[in-house]
Amino acid sequence: MTSQKSLKTRVRARMEKTGESYTTARRQLLARTRATTPEDTAGVPAAASAPATVQSPPPAAAAVQTDRIADALLRERTGRGWDEWFDLLDAWHGTDRTHTEIARWLVTEHEVPGWWAQTVTVGYEQSRGLRAPGQRRGGGFTAGGSRTVAVPVHRLFAAFADDALRVRWLPDVEVRVRTATASKTFRADWDGGPTRIVVGFTAVGETRSRVAVQHEKLTGAEQAAELKAYWRDRLATLKHLLEADGDPR
Repeated sequence: MTSQKSLKTRVRARMEKTGESYTTARRQLLARTRATTPEDTAGVPAAASAPATVQSPPPAAAAVQTDRIADALLRERTGRGWDEWFDLLDAWHGTDRTHTEIARWLVTEHEVPGWWAQTVTVGYEQSRGLRAPGQRRGGGFTAGGSRTVAVPVHRLFAAFADDALRVRWLPDVEVRVRTATASKTFRADWDGGPTRIVVGFTAVGETRSRVAVQHEKLTGAEQAAELKAYWRDRLATLKHLLEADGDPR
């Protein structure tokens, strides 16, 4: 955390000197840092943001949000690109706000749809050194994925809640349900714990729906990267299964 504060101080000093935005000033400082020797970069936030137990950089699968979501797509869905949102959040003192406060502000003040508000919030927190890729604000790591499937939302929910259907695409895993609200949310302990999954469902019309899985309480960036790849594969299998079966109910 000390190194994060140090970077913020250097960024703001550069902003005062050059008149650059926070985003531009930070990018220039990090570019200069990457050009120095390894000994010179010992204290930069890019390394310090990973837990002390992680000896190597996070695997490539743990990509930052700004790499995962193209600027043009973000602008199309939210009305602004990454730098514009970051500058707006900086002016609102976003680094002093909680994750929930930022996401709520984006939804209520700027009418950003819920999923995209979360996307912008995570991207902002990563860009300001408040979390590493795959890491939750303030600590532990998460992984997951999302898919849009050409079946009604009740059928997508059943793929998680119905034991017989779930085992067809998620075999050899013990899932102990904690709570389930039909066609909305599904929470369960994973394979005996201590990790767990939180799943949300959204209808996209009458014949299409979207599922988003978040796998929580992971041990670090490496496990997060592995589970991110795992969920990408499993959700692809789920999509193929449900679309092949259709909606028999």
